[in-house]
Amino acid sequence: MTDQLQLNMNAYLPLRDVVFHTLREAILKGELKPGERLMELRLAAKLGVSRTPIREAIRMLELEGLAVTVPRKGAEVAKMTEKDMEDVLKIRRALDELAVGLACDNMTEERLAELYEALIRFEESTVTGDVKQIAQTDMEFHEVIYQTADNPKLVSLLNNLREQMYRYRVEYLKSDDVYPVLIEEHQKIYEGLRRKDKKTVVELVGCHVVNQEIMVKNIIHKQE
Repeated sequence: MTDQLQLNMNAYLPLRDVVFHTLREAILKGELKPGERLMELRLAAKLGVSRTPIREAIRMLELEGLAVTVPRKGAEVAKMTEKDMEDVLKIRRALDELAVGLACDNMTEERLAELYEALIRFEESTVTGDVKQIAQTDMEFHEVIYQTADNPKLVSLLNNLREQMYRYRVEYLKSDDVYPVLIEEHQKIYEGLRRKDKKTVVELVGCHVVNQEIMVKNIIHKQE
């Protein structure tokens, strides 16, 4: 179990909700791995709470599909199935294509400069070896596109999907073989948006998501 697990206190939330959000974030960020046991006593000691809010938080994680109870073993972090991943990425591909099309219509010189800066930050992060930083700068590149789309409801949906994929994105970003591909794809998306070539950027973003699907499938197969 990760040594980084710490309770994110919020005076306005019941303790079970605070524990739930802490464990949920740890799962989504890959700090608690798929298949890792969620032992009530150990988690209670780690977070400095009683077993009751831990038990209640685990039930809430089960409702979200982030945890499962295995007979004679207890609760553990759920593994993402290939079907789950495909379902999420089909939706993400459609929404990403919509977002980049809207961003193409709304692109300004200021936003384009912001996107270029995000592109460079991602490229620079790939030589650091810090996987979380690489994942963060990758998200920041796409976030500029989402914000340029100027549709808050669309951004909310995309952020939810991004959270569901986060733990697997961290895993595939551990392989530096993917960095040159991602950098090239980001560069092509940037150039397409600079030219306001909507057809091309929509196709590029679609391929970007499909490539991610292939990589995540490989991770799931290795887990199995």
